[in-house]
Amino acid sequence: MIVEQIWTGNAYRNFNYLVACPETGDALAIDPLDYTKCLDVARDRGWTITQILNTHEHGDHIGGNKGIVAATGARIVAHKNAGSRIPNMDRGVAAGDVIKVGTTVELECLDTPGHTMCHICLLSHTDQPGLFSGDTLFNAGAGNCHNGGHPEELYETFERQLETLGEDTRIFPGHDYLVNNLEFTLDREPDNATAKDMLENYRDQDPDDALVTTLATEREINTFFRLQSPSVIARLTDQFPDLGDKPDPKAVFLKLRELRNSW
Repeated sequence: MIVEQIWTGNAYRNFNYLVACPETGDALAIDPLDYTKCLDVARDRGWTITQILNTHEHGDHIGGNKGIVAATGARIVAHKNAGSRIPNMDRGVAAGDVIKVGTTVELECLDTPGHTMCHICLLSHTDQPGLFSGDTLFNAGAGNCHNGGHPEELYETFERQLETLGEDTRIFPGHDYLVNNLEFTLDREPDNATAKDMLENYRDQDPDDALVTTLATEREINTFFRLQSPSVIARLTDQFPDLGDKPDPKAVFLKLRELRNSW
């Protein structure tokens, strides 16, 4: 499996992806908003985009579909319940379905509601797994729930699905929000030395050559995985005494998501 992360350079800081089969040159475009860049990269690599996967229905993730389809005839794949929101969808997928790219690439669909209720993440069947996480999981952060999502569903997605993935799983998010998310982590957990070091080292990173974290790293720097950190809990209970001395992880997650909305 070959992965090309494509930085759009837009105001929303989107990442687009091409996932290619090295044997056939077939490629899957994931959330190809900047379809011109995606087509240019595919042409330069000698690949043919045969499918599009939309992680969810928001405009900054489906806005390039028409251009890719016009240029390549690619089929559009998305959550089975997103057909009314994603024009000209060809295939609806559910949890456990597999998207094949060429002869060597298999990507398993995870049904990951929260950011929206029709959100798909893709998990590669490779020696080192890769998770194409859309707007569910960001580097050092989690998606918001403003436009059709629910924070309680997002918590369940983290708890029941993301937490079960292997430590070496590489994370390929839909946006570059690394710096802001690390700053939020440190606002909530000022003694997080790993987050401090990462912020210092990657504050000025080139998003055309962005850091790719693993789930092991996310568990160290991402406050939405650090629900039992004494520092996180102490700051929350100081601010919200009604949480009590030993709040359950779900209560911590929901309060963190609420704080991040206005932070």
